[in-house]
Amino acid sequence: MLLQRLQDLLRQGNASDVVLRVQAAGTDEVHVFHTHRLLLGLHSELFRELLSNQSEVVLEEPRDCAAVFDKFIRYLYCGELTVLLAQAIPLHRLATKYGVTSLQRGVADYMRAHLAGGAGPAVGWYHYAVSTGDEALRENCLQFLAWNLSAVAGSTEWGAVSSDLLLQLLQRSDLVLQDELELFHALEAWLGRARPPRAMAERALRSIRYPMIPPAQLFQLQARSAALARHGPAVADLLLQAYQFHAASPLHYAKFFDVNGSAFLPRNYLSPAWGAPWVINNPARDDRSTSFQTQLGPSGHDAGRRITWNVLFSPRWLPVSLRPVYADAAGTALPAARPEDGRPRLVVTPASSGGDAAGVSFQKTVLVGARQQGRLLVRHTYSFHQSSEEAGDFLAHADLQRRNSEYLVENALHLHLIVKPVYHTLIRTPK
Repeated sequence: MLLQRLQDLLRQGNASDVVLRVQAAGTDEVHVFHTHRLLLGLHSELFRELLSNQSEVVLEEPRDCAAVFDKFIRYLYCGELTVLLAQAIPLHRLATKYGVTSLQRGVADYMRAHLAGGAGPAVGWYHYAVSTGDEALRENCLQFLAWNLSAVAGSTEWGAVSSDLLLQLLQRSDLVLQDELELFHALEAWLGRARPPRAMAERALRSIRYPMIPPAQLFQLQARSAALARHGPAVADLLLQAYQFHAASPLHYAKFFDVNGSAFLPRNYLSPAWGAPWVINNPARDDRSTSFQTQLGPSGHDAGRRITWNVLFSPRWLPVSLRPVYADAAGTALPAARPEDGRPRLVVTPASSGGDAAGVSFQKTVLVGARQQGRLLVRHTYSFHQSSEEAGDFLAHADLQRRNSEYLVENALHLHLIVKPVYHTLIRTPK
């Protein structure tokens, strides 16, 4: 009832003692608000000083801020408001300018919670977070962009990516995309639109992991790529390195060259050579298993060699610490753990072992998809060597029995399993 009366007080302007005239910058548009000095001053020290001895104040705001000033004032009266994606930044600007910290925190939380609503807001919100120094929001935006790079690169927002943001993305190993060639084409398209300085373009091109691109595709890039035609000399050493890597076995290559650099570490590639999708319907029901094959490694030497992987998913696995044990004296068991005490677990193991994997270990990455605005986007990622126990938090907050869980799409758990070979430099011993 109190909130309703405060809302009526703002709408009707009863007993108003100060008038705010909010002018949109660069226009003749003016929004008039009959307000109350006490209520505005309770939320904002700036308003308290600004309105102390005045009955009418003119405020000039950017157009987007002026357009949502009514929502901003309503929050000061009622402590709540409805926000649309496009209104988040102007509302956050107003909250920051007038020192309304509760609204500032609330809008920032809203932005972080709605990042998965689409690639567009994430790019704009990243640049806004950088300008305001909001490190938590910046990191959330960066993470979302990395996990959904294919969607971002295929949208109109890709051209709005700044040089700084682009270079940060190119350095990451957790990018999710079809393959490294897709990243090269996305970079080439960005270079064509942005036309950055030569030094920046060459730095970006040197961030591509050319050993992850098959030789046949490298030949086509050298013959057809406008970016390589212009900046080829800047990456000539990297292309030579890639051809050398593909020409020899990784075991032989590692005897002479360092393979611990990022150029030899795959990103999260979605192509069949690196993993497989797995849709688990009614995931809370019982244990499930599947198998899939991946290429032994990215080297051209291993192009025809495959490893079969067996996967077991348990929705209610109990760690040893939660399993019942028996007392020494009485011989009676402690109360058994309940099924709901278990937690999801995923185990990925090779179907057979052999010498083909000498000098290489395999990192497993699991992507968890969620449907947002009709699209399947990556919401969570987990990495481990063999079992999700190593990750510690695998689906830790997922209520798989709840049909509207954020981890489920139409009561199904959408996973994508990725196996990434990690090469190790071999130590040569003297004869």
